[in-house]
Amino acid sequence: MHSKCIIMHCMDEGAARLAQAIGARVRLERQSRGWTLDQLAEAAEVSRRMIVNVEQGAVNPSVGTLLRISDALGIGLPALVEPPQSKPVKITRCGTGAELWRSEAGGRGVLVAATGPPGVVELWDWHLSPGDSHLSEAHAAGTKELLQVQEGSITLEVGGATVVLETGDAVAYPGDVAHTYSNPGPQAARYSLAVFDPDAGAARPPGGLHG
Repeated sequence: MHSKCIIMHCMDEGAARLAQAIGARVRLERQSRGWTLDQLAEAAEVSRRMIVNVEQGAVNPSVGTLLRISDALGIGLPALVEPPQSKPVKITRCGTGAELWRSEAGGRGVLVAATGPPGVVELWDWHLSPGDSHLSEAHAAGTKELLQVQEGSITLEVGGATVVLETGDAVAYPGDVAHTYSNPGPQAARYSLAVFDPDAGAARPPGGLHG
């Protein structure tokens, strides 16, 4: 069996459809800029093979990889996973958000709403099963995050600080440093997460993110 078919077989139907939609959007954005696969890979600081697999819809890329690609293209993460909408009011019905992270224990991270550039605000619904942990690499400079625990408790590690948040607790922190969300307790946890990237909408040159 072809390697792409093997990978796609491992995804469930919803994940496969999302991967195909993301791949089509990445390819469209890259080609509209006249970039080669190598140029996008360099700008996003990921491998050429990863760009190929993403565009073919053959992988379910990590949130970190999607952030790198969307930052390089200057369109913001939501633009990769949401269908284009011209209306000022965008509705995401219950159960139709983009699930971009899932753990083996059943935890999940779902992007439920977002604004468009310039500047992007993302709203996430996160569920962490007991024992789940999610490491988020540093986002673009200036990114800020807000989090409120809806159920259970979670531990947040950011910038050398560790805080335990119980149901109803909220926290504001920088998103441009690596941070980790974990649920070491015996009960499932759920939290809402808002992410603000003030620079989304400014495409980076294909010479690299730091060029």
